[in-house]
Amino acid sequence: MADEPQEQLGGRTVLEAAHTPVMDALSASAEVGMVQTIPEGMSPGSDTANLSVLGYDPAKYYTGRSPLEALSIGVPMKDTDVAMRCNLVTLSEEEPFESKRVLDHSSGEISTQDAAVLLDAVRAELENETYQFYVGTSYRHCVIWANGRVEALAAPHDHLTEVITPYLPENPVLRAMMKRSFEILDGHPINQERREKGLNPANCCWFWGAGTKPMLTSFEKEFGKKGAMISAVDLLKGIAVGAGMQVITVPGANGGLNTNYEGKAQAAVDALLKGNADFVYVHLEGPDEMGHQGSLERKRKAIENLDGRVLKIITEQMDAAGEPYRLLVLPDHPTPLRIRTHTGDPVPYLLYDSTKKLGDGRLYGESSARESGILRREGCRLMRVLLEQEV
Repeated sequence: MADEPQEQLGGRTVLEAAHTPVMDALSASAEVGMVQTIPEGMSPGSDTANLSVLGYDPAKYYTGRSPLEALSIGVPMKDTDVAMRCNLVTLSEEEPFESKRVLDHSSGEISTQDAAVLLDAVRAELENETYQFYVGTSYRHCVIWANGRVEALAAPHDHLTEVITPYLPENPVLRAMMKRSFEILDGHPINQERREKGLNPANCCWFWGAGTKPMLTSFEKEFGKKGAMISAVDLLKGIAVGAGMQVITVPGANGGLNTNYEGKAQAAVDALLKGNADFVYVHLEGPDEMGHQGSLERKRKAIENLDGRVLKIITEQMDAAGEPYRLLVLPDHPTPLRIRTHTGDPVPYLLYDSTKKLGDGRLYGESSARESGILRREGCRLMRVLLEQEV
């Protein structure tokens, strides 16, 4: 959600320009400041950032992105296994393989149903005792490499429109598998249909995010609260599984712009008021995806949906129930439209308490948060501030 000032918005960021009456009302009594979610020297990924927001120091707990997603999918990992993310991406079609470009890291947010058929075609030819393929969600899938090695593998969303040559795996087997996957997928009937519909074909497997089996401590043991996770993204669900949190599945939640916002909000309220959760983490991928797409208007729409279709429902129902609550709103990391990928810069946060005033009435946004003078440098400690275990 966090971004840079936009000339076409009069120097405001997308968050500052979006119509967000609920966040505006909350910020009137909330603490608004900046927080550094990415530790110095670590990659600004959704993996490290969300671990930090959830209260886990990435420098201590992070072992790679894909292993966390593997937990969500239910993949049995041995200590000697390496998990890798397997994106279904769109590559350009005219050039020789090594000279192709990454056109779309998400293949037009392909459905899980279509992606599973494509992955089956790849699995039929490439899967063996060493490499096992597992279906995830939308374009995000997993490969387990038995007795593998953690290697530096480039994330496709970091290199949109670029020639892939410098970013292909150095490992000749992984590189050959990616090349063969293009040959298998580019002419597949599903991709032929996608082209006819004006959609990007999912024509290549892209490996990245390698890591070993994660070992998170229990959220309840760490913070004394029973936690629940609501997300369409396997990474977030995997973190929750590793932390022993309840994973709540919401029908129609897909990690895109047109997800089931109201369903997520209602599930959060029900878990707090009718379930056994003390804490709920509601994750929305839409603003990040729209940042990767470089779409200002779609990113603004995703933020407005967060405000009007998630926060509005949660706050109205919690207020109506007379239940005291605390609420933290923040991005895990910036995804600026200018570069269409993540940065490790601090992000603005809003901390609200229904029972007392915490701040000085400033609006929630990047400029205002910076002007507050508050910068929490250890992002993983903000969870304890939310839970009133630290100040």
